[in-house]
Amino acid sequence: MKAIGYLVPQTIDNADALMDIELPVPKVAGRDLLVRVSAVSVNPVDTKIRSSATPENGDHKILGWDAVGEVVAVGDQVTLFNEGDRVWYAGDITRSGSNAEFQLVDERIVGLMPVSLSNSDAAALPLTSITAWELLFDRLDFVPSYPEGFSSSFATSPSLEAPPTVPPARILIMGAAGGVGSILTQLAVTLTNATVIGTASREQSQAWVKSLGADHVINHHQPLLPQLNALGVDSVTHVISLTHTEQHFDQLIEVLAPQGKLALIDDPQTMIDVRKLKLKSLSLHWELMFTRSMFDTWDMQKQHELLTAMSALIDAGCIRSTIGEHYGVINAANLKRAHAQLESHQAVGKIVLEGF
Repeated sequence: MKAIGYLVPQTIDNADALMDIELPVPKVAGRDLLVRVSAVSVNPVDTKIRSSATPENGDHKILGWDAVGEVVAVGDQVTLFNEGDRVWYAGDITRSGSNAEFQLVDERIVGLMPVSLSNSDAAALPLTSITAWELLFDRLDFVPSYPEGFSSSFATSPSLEAPPTVPPARILIMGAAGGVGSILTQLAVTLTNATVIGTASREQSQAWVKSLGADHVINHHQPLLPQLNALGVDSVTHVISLTHTEQHFDQLIEVLAPQGKLALIDDPQTMIDVRKLKLKSLSLHWELMFTRSMFDTWDMQKQHELLTAMSALIDAGCIRSTIGEHYGVINAANLKRAHAQLESHQAVGKIVLEGF
């Protein structure tokens, strides 16, 4: 099968930073599905691993975690899917990735893809959707409040309507125009009763966040509290920091209300002093969407369930794809171009590739 991989971690401008290669088609067993990959998208995790992780045993490292495709074979313990199913998933960081014609993936982290989306539009969503969903509903304990008339077997949770004595929720999303931020904004607007405030610095990205339904958009390159005050907001109950947390850490503490919650997904480049959270009794929540698959957690199948929920929300018209650019077929040249664009920090929406 065709695949794209590397042997030595290096910068993307090197000729062999990513290479077109041929590999055997993997054999399916257990709870695995064998998926013929139709489309993929590229995430920051791809670039981080390509530039830092040395492949084991001299083998090629195959990147890629977002994927849509068709199930072509199932393991002997599979119960959730059948051959011919069209699926989407974000994979397992400990296993071979989706930049290959065929991939093995555990059924518990796979969902049926939305029928209303093309392969490329769907490929933009799994990893960011899982991350955003887990941030809101697993790490920060929001309860989904599904739109009126929305019908699905999983839409049975009570509304987030707060008792009168509890301040209304106000979520500040730092870096709301990125891949995770674009889905997170939509989920927060659609499934919670919170006021949603996103940050973006460029005019194009600010317009994008506003189009996703954010109540307000402010600039993270300017002091945060004065901008919130200008909106009539004295503090926020939740902050979700998606990038450059160390640059804004003191300001995030400043804008959080006492007993507020701070969640993050990035890797601060300098030490953050968590002791500063104590005075306001603020809590810190870290999210990594690969945790469940890496550690085979007892609730690993929740990713199957949330991808199923996302498919239904998309097909109902409640959530839209965050595709930004289509870079053509899945090969080394196009993936190198996508990696370079992500590393420039100028991408708006997701970069997708389709077909081999």
